[in-house]
Amino acid sequence: MDKMVEARIEADPSLPVIRMTRDFATTPERLFRAHTDPELFAKWVGPDNTTTRIDRWDARTGGSWRYVSVVRGVEYGFHGCFHEVRPDRVVQTFTFEGEPEGVALETMWFEDLGDGRTRLRTQSLVDSIESRDGILRSGMEVGINDGYAKLDGMLSDGTA
Repeated sequence: MDKMVEARIEADPSLPVIRMTRDFATTPERLFRAHTDPELFAKWVGPDNTTTRIDRWDARTGGSWRYVSVVRGVEYGFHGCFHEVRPDRVVQTFTFEGEPEGVALETMWFEDLGDGRTRLRTQSLVDSIESRDGILRSGMEVGINDGYAKLDGMLSDGTA
């Protein structure tokens, strides 16, 4: 199995779906915690020039969340609901408040690769092919890869 240190981001050719895959040098339990603990999540999510404030975070099945990303003094809000939270999978909705009519259904899978490595697979279902393509053109890969690089550092220095 190949080791992926950059997120592989792919659009389904016939569905409004974005899939990502990324490997981490950690256990599934630690990677799950980094995605569900609000203090840890706020430290790594987003591009390098971003700070994140958690307004609401209840990472359990039926819970909800809201956070604000701040870039050069400008705030961008995001919110959603946790549909299902379990150690091997998180299912949640995701809405960028700048486009409140757009709601994505996101699923994350934490797969144990052995030897202290975990593969994170995600799938985001949006409302149309046009929305999917707009998200892909937004530069999302910068935020994803910057955030995961910060998370790699936190996992290796023991802060996550």
